[in-house]
Amino acid sequence: MRYFDINYPHSSAKRVVARGNRTLKNQIVAWGLSKEYYDGDRANGYGGFKYDGRWAKIMPTLLEEYGLTEGSSVLDIGCKKGFFLHDLKNAIPGAKVRGIENHSYPIECAMEDVKEDIILSPYQDLPFQDGEFDFILAFASIYMLSLGDIIKTLKEIQRVGKGKSYITLGAYRSPEQKELFLDWTLLGTTVLHEDEWIEILEYTGYTGDYYFTSAETLHLSRD
Repeated sequence: MRYFDINYPHSSAKRVVARGNRTLKNQIVAWGLSKEYYDGDRANGYGGFKYDGRWAKIMPTLLEEYGLTEGSSVLDIGCKKGFFLHDLKNAIPGAKVRGIENHSYPIECAMEDVKEDIILSPYQDLPFQDGEFDFILAFASIYMLSLGDIIKTLKEIQRVGKGKSYITLGAYRSPEQKELFLDWTLLGTTVLHEDEWIEILEYTGYTGDYYFTSAETLHLSRD
C-alpha cells in the first residue's frame, strides 16, 4: 500500500468556495447522476463533461509505473464516459479494457470506441473473475459510496485484481479542510480524516496505491 500522485492534470487555479456554496437542491439534482449532473448547469455538476485528452498527458507515466502493455487487462471503476479507457486503448491498442458505471447516463454518452467495454454494475459487486485484471483504476468514484459499500468495493478490487491499483479518496487533515471540502463537493458521501482512510485500507487488505483528494489538492479557498 502506497501513497502516490500520478499528477493528474487538475487546474492549478485557486477555487474560492463560499459557505453554502452548493445547496441541498443542487445536491439532489446531482444525485440524479444523469444529464443535469454531467452536462447541465455547473452548480449541479460538471457543467459539460467533455473529452479533452488529459488522461493522454499522463498515460506514459501510468504505463511505466504499472507495467502496462498490449497484453494487459485494465478495469476502470466509475469510468464515466470512458475517457481514460479511450486514451488507454490508443496508447496500447491490444490491451483488454473494461469499465464499470453504477448509473446509465454516462454509458449512453460514452465514447464510441469503448462504449461496448462499459458495464452497468454496482462497484461493490463486480461481475468479474478472481485475479482478472492487471491494473484497476477508481478515480473520483469510491467516496460517493457509503462506508459499508466502500469496504465491499475495496475488497472487490483486491479480489478481481492482481494487486496493482490506484484509487482516490475524499480526505482532510483539519476541521477547516473538511468544511471546505464538504462545501465544495456534491457527491462526497464518505469524507474521512487521512488517518481514518489508512485504517480502512488496512482493514480491507488493500495493497494498491492511493491518493487523497482534499481541499489542499483541489486548491480550495475561502478567499
